[in-house]
Amino acid sequence: MSNDPQDYRFERKFFITDLSYQEVEHIIRHHPSFLNEIYHKRYINNIYFDTNDLRYYFDNIDGAADRIKVRIRWYGDLFGEVKKPVLEFKIKKGLVGTKKQFRLKPFVFQEDITGQKIQDWLKQADVPDWVKVMFPHLIPTLVNRYGRKYYQTLDKKYRVTIDDHVTFFKIRPGFNIFSEKETERETIIVELKYEQQYDATAFDISQLFPYRMTKSSKYVNGLDKFMV
Repeated sequence: MSNDPQDYRFERKFFITDLSYQEVEHIIRHHPSFLNEIYHKRYINNIYFDTNDLRYYFDNIDGAADRIKVRIRWYGDLFGEVKKPVLEFKIKKGLVGTKKQFRLKPFVFQEDITGQKIQDWLKQADVPDWVKVMFPHLIPTLVNRYGRKYYQTLDKKYRVTIDDHVTFFKIRPGFNIFSEKETERETIIVELKYEQQYDATAFDISQLFPYRMTKSSKYVNGLDKFMV
């Protein structure tokens, strides 16, 4: 696994519960940094993986300096044919992070899918050896879905995303019907993303957001909803 420091960037996250989506978007559109929308809104779907003892979950809870999230990601509909799934490793070292991505073969995600079938998708992937050795220790633990809009400064140094309608689904080792779900209808998540060399001036952007920065993660929040 590459550990080139140049690959790591900052992701500043803001959870918002006291403003409407329209109010948040108005603030971003009228930001002095001239944030412009760069993509149409799209829906992101994720299947998260963890170890049997939920090591990745607890590393996040405990604030470990080195932590990781493993997920399969795709865009568009949650159920049905998935033509361009990606296996993604989100790696954090302190306050900065990077992603390693690998294309998976197309599959069909359906309501009666089994955990074993999902694990089979991983085993069929053409990935480096350091990824393959992880597969026997990974199990699917959570599915989530949310809408995202993308904005960028004119100089392309800073990107801002807005996530809403974050929905979590409990996933079981056997057959699933995805009847157990939780939706955070009132929560909006704004993220400010930029490379390390631009950190000195990032405050000029974030200080004009009337939101409080947080270290919360969607994976941790989602798993918490189904922990017994």
